[in-house]
Amino acid sequence: MSTLAAPATLAPRRVWLTDLPVLLVAVVWGASYLAAKGITTTHTVVAVLVLRFGVVLPALVVAGWRSLRGLTAAQWRGAGTLGLILAGIFLLETYGVVHTSATNAGLIISLTMVFTPLAEAAARRKRPPRVFLAAAGLSVLGVVLLTQSGGFTRPSPGDLLILLAALARTAHVLAMARVKAVRDADSLSLTTVQLGAAMLVFALLAAAGTGEAPWSVAADFGAREWAGLLFLAVFCTLFAFFVQMWAVRRTSPSRVSLLLGTEPLWAAFVGIVIGGERIGALGVLGGVLVLVGTGLGRRAR
Repeated sequence: MSTLAAPATLAPRRVWLTDLPVLLVAVVWGASYLAAKGITTTHTVVAVLVLRFGVVLPALVVAGWRSLRGLTAAQWRGAGTLGLILAGIFLLETYGVVHTSATNAGLIISLTMVFTPLAEAAARRKRPPRVFLAAAGLSVLGVVLLTQSGGFTRPSPGDLLILLAALARTAHVLAMARVKAVRDADSLSLTTVQLGAAMLVFALLAAAGTGEAPWSVAADFGAREWAGLLFLAVFCTLFAFFVQMWAVRRTSPSRVSLLLGTEPLWAAFVGIVIGGERIGALGVLGGVLVLVGTGLGRRAR
């Protein structure tokens, strides 16, 4: 069984060059809640996922055709396995958001930044640094205050789906670092194979009659829905997972997960500025704690 590789220590300037794209991923993922809610219903989850992935895959295949042909069988299997995990994340998260409140979803999904360092430490059989655990705890407390300001509803089946999505995110981040076969392949090829494997899962579900047909949903889309879909496809899917795979091989899974843990903060920001939502003093305090906790965690090894 392979062991979790410890990335080389980066100079402070190079660390920031790695961290900033990951932080931008957290921003677009935070905005994805509002975008997804605007174009998705219970009966269109699978159809929207097919369209979302179908928009970007052809361009990826064309752009990376030569490097795709250079992948070994082991690399195809490794990236394909990551793609199956990715499909599970999208299904759990999208169905979960549809069946629970955005407040609950933002709180529960943020537990990824706690699950990841704990799982990483278990894989290495090494106790996580106390500073890192304290920083993660501070961030979680901030998320609680941030989301609690909007009112915490009773647990629902959607809450369980989001919790499972958080666990799946942890598995995905750790798998990217542990699967030896994918370490030497370029990020574009690995992203393409992952998205292709996930797209295959969604297409099979759609062919089996899970929800409305993708072409029917596409025909009903207007300009606003297509704009939301393109945002989800290009920024929240293609850009986000390319950067995540690129960054996790240059730093640590825990560091990437902690930066992505600011996602609920950006979700609240987008909700306030674009969605017209309001948060009280607890929400403001929670946002500050998320930023402070993330900043402290970045400095912890």
